Amino acid sequence: MKLNTSLIEQKFVANGELGVVAVGFSGGQGKAGVDIGPAAMIESGLLTKLKEDLGYEVHHDDTVHSYKELTPESDPPFRGMKNPKTVSAVTRKISEQVYEHAKEGRTVLTLGGDHSIAIGTISGTAKAIRERLNRELAVIWVDAHTDINTPEGSDSGNVHGMPVSFLTGLAKEEREDVFGWLKSEHMLSLKKLVYIGLRDVDRFEKQVLRDHKFIANNRRHGIGKVMEMALGYIGTDTPIHLSFDVDALDPMWAPSTGTPVRGGLTLREGDFIAECVHESGSMVAMDLVEVNPCLDPGVDNIGSDETVRAGCSLVRCGLGESLL
Repeated sequence: MKLNTSLIEQKFVANGELGVVAVGFSGGQGKAGVDIGPAAMIESGLLTKLKEDLGYEVHHDDTVHSYKELTPESDPPFRGMKNPKTVSAVTRKISEQVYEHAKEGRTVLTLGGDHSIAIGTISGTAKAIRERLNRELAVIWVDAHTDINTPEGSDSGNVHGMPVSFLTGLAKEEREDVFGWLKSEHMLSLKKLVYIGLRDVDRFEKQVLRDHKFIANNRRHGIGKVMEMALGYIGTDTPIHLSFDVDALDPMWAPSTGTPVRGGLTLREGDFIAECVHESGSMVAMDLVEVNPCLDPGVDNIGSDETVRAGCSLVRCGLGESLL
């Protein structure tokens, strides 16, 4: 049995037990390359470091899933959504994969892939937490974008901008093959959602934020105060799913991502967010998404290498790495 090096006792999961789902999926948006993000992070040694440096017992099938077998022959737009049946089928499968780990009491790490996959990751975690602990799940969504567009409110039709709306019930669909598989056990309460890092919010999304009075923390408070506010709002008795889009970081630190926005978090601020969630003892799952090594604005792959390193750093901090 390996010795987990984190000194933080976890409240809702077994210490040192980590389930990993590697999701090579890009169908929630239009830019190729985000599907190879998980492989790039794994090839850089991420899982090895989690085992050897942090002492995790890693449960992984040694596969980066492409889900190509789930792609239908025909997938026309529906309600303005692009690839609706594909994204629905893939996220349903991801939900099942995450659930299988979470029901065993493991922390679940999902490497993406675009942020549409959070429909699967969060729904799977939420279902397991309800069954295993009879508790509601809280989500800390770290992102430059709110991703709470409804299909009708979206300008692009890309589902990676809609996962929060489907998870909270703001967007609903009865068709089983277009997210109708989402049931009450999969859902997230609007009162259990915290945003950090927002800076590129659509007009429709701004109205949603105002209407529902979301906790949307920003940097004017300083990152220490932001985390104090976020964790204080959630409380100490609620399991947390941390969903981290690498575009929350400033492009200086993570240039190789599909929708970079200037004015973002520093890498140290991102690491600090992940550290704080881990140190709360309440984290049950983490997503790291939107690393796209093919979108390299640098020379000799410097930009993509930096982004992969940043993603790996965020994961390690979320799973207990510290300076001491």
